Amino acid sequence: MSGTTAFGPDGEMTADDAYGQTQQILRTIVAALAEAGAKPEDVVRTVMYVTDIADAMEVGRAHGEVFAHIRPASTLVAVSALIAPEMKVEIEAYAELSADT
Repeated sequence: MSGTTAFGPDGEMTADDAYGQTQQILRTIVAALAEAGAKPEDVVRTVMYVTDIADAMEVGRAHGEVFAHIRPASTLVAVSALIAPEMKVEIEAYAELSADT
């Protein structure tokens, strides 16, 4: 899943802080995995983009709440901005599924 953000279905940002945005993004990713017949354990890599490197610990904490026991390869990158000014975090997730899934 590429470019997952914390915008809700109504187009509104669901949280103001990086931790809350990351939690929402990860809920969206887990739901999308389930729709594809997959689960968090199928995620092999995540790439997280943050607009403020000072948020790295909070983003990492939320990420760890979902992936701590899975430990996919993860990259966190600070960027100067994302597509909308209220976005603090954007996450890409890569999952590997067997042909049976």
